[in-house]
Amino acid sequence: MDVKGVHIETHPREGEPLVRAGRPDPCTVVLFGATGDLAQRKLFPALFELDRAGLLPEHFAVVAFSRSALDDTAFRAHVKAGLEKFARTQPLDEATWQRFAPRLEGVSGAYDDPQSFVRLRERLTQVSQKQKTGDNQLYYLATPASTFPQILKGLADSGLLTRQTDPGHHPWRRLVIEKPFGHDLESAKALNRELFSVLDERQIFRIDHYLGKETVQNILVFRFANAIFEPLWNRQHIDHVEITAAETIGVEGRGGFYDETGVIRDMVQNHLLQVLALCAMEPPVSFGAEDIRDEKNKVFRALRPVEGTDVADHVVVGQYQGYAQEKGVKPGSRTPTYVALRMHVDSWRWQGVPFYVRAGKNLKRRMTEVSIHFKSVPVGLFSGEGATCQRLQPNVLTLRIQPREGIALSFESKVPGEDVNIAGVTMDFNYAESFAKPVPEAYERLLLDCMRGNATLFARQDSVEQAWAYVTPILRAIESGEGGSVHTYAPGSAGPEAAASLMARSGRRWTPL
Repeated sequence: MDVKGVHIETHPREGEPLVRAGRPDPCTVVLFGATGDLAQRKLFPALFELDRAGLLPEHFAVVAFSRSALDDTAFRAHVKAGLEKFARTQPLDEATWQRFAPRLEGVSGAYDDPQSFVRLRERLTQVSQKQKTGDNQLYYLATPASTFPQILKGLADSGLLTRQTDPGHHPWRRLVIEKPFGHDLESAKALNRELFSVLDERQIFRIDHYLGKETVQNILVFRFANAIFEPLWNRQHIDHVEITAAETIGVEGRGGFYDETGVIRDMVQNHLLQVLALCAMEPPVSFGAEDIRDEKNKVFRALRPVEGTDVADHVVVGQYQGYAQEKGVKPGSRTPTYVALRMHVDSWRWQGVPFYVRAGKNLKRRMTEVSIHFKSVPVGLFSGEGATCQRLQPNVLTLRIQPREGIALSFESKVPGEDVNIAGVTMDFNYAESFAKPVPEAYERLLLDCMRGNATLFARQDSVEQAWAYVTPILRAIESGEGGSVHTYAPGSAGPEAAASLMARSGRRWTPL
């Protein structure tokens, strides 16, 4: 591939994969909230794409539990209409649809009605026999968090969900829970207690779609499969780490939900802390799920607490102009739509290296990326006459999560000619172009892993609670006003100016949006 004078070749290794994903077990996916936005935009398109690619188990079914009264024909028509808008490959592959449609069935009922769960159990028995799914069941809660306890009780009381401590147990029962996983530390602990009253930790899959992104998974391979980077991945060579998740859209008609959540709960507590953990963790003893999750949890435990009046020194929050007029937003709301944080991981590897994290809505550009900023060269070899205007820029390694998924590395080079002129060069690798294949959607990978029982890309109880333990004091300080002002910023800008000063105090600056 030639891009702007850079030639990039990829050489996939021959032979067996280092870690084989394995075929998923035959199963029935029981989907709660099947007519909702998440199911229509993400879950059904992901399942359809997996079917199109031949990755679903041969014996497979979806039973949708919905409060709307839909018979199977109407439900399938509803799913098809969604696929025609949101499926990854268009136009819709009719042959795949003819194979996929008979696998979809619907049950209507109420979450607080025991008889509804009895009807669900009867339908699941019929589906298991008809589709030969071996009575393996994956329950997916694509519903508001307030409904989780009701649904969990209905499934437990009807005998559909039971505790299984043996990971190899068949037929198996697993539960997938969407974020937000709690509202603060106490509610997260309460939800975990509810789950553990019915299930074993190994049956619970707390889903975070960021961890399903190919580029997020590649952070581990990039770090630990390249000997030229791992020796530099520490406080001796890295000046600071920058993690950005910027969106150009506002709250998009979801003002009521967003006003209860805010950017810190929506982005930092789950997505961005998970990305930070992958960048900061120690090498795991294997690529096994628990070994990776153990190392990530150590990072969360090493986060330096920020609370009380310290919050104003480490955190800047903002709200875009016009947010207060969005439908569903409470008058005088202090809910932030932008946040910038200076964080520290107090471990041997990272002592003294700040992690700058920012996320926001209605910003200038859409991008999610990690930038590793290496230290400047220690001696000014190029400080001769007139060289002050040709300042050397430190090397930056950028891991682009979205869009244009890829990796870029900047370094300094001499410009051809008699004089010693220096220019910055960026080598840029793009996934889709280099591997000539589309990057799969996150939910495709995550749904398959649930069916396989592979929990590597899912948040464990201890990590969820550690992340909330870090974030909750910050939220309290901001909500009480102790954590400083909520700054306003213009839609389409880079965020509040106060965020720039968070870095400028130490002579650093954000990567421009």
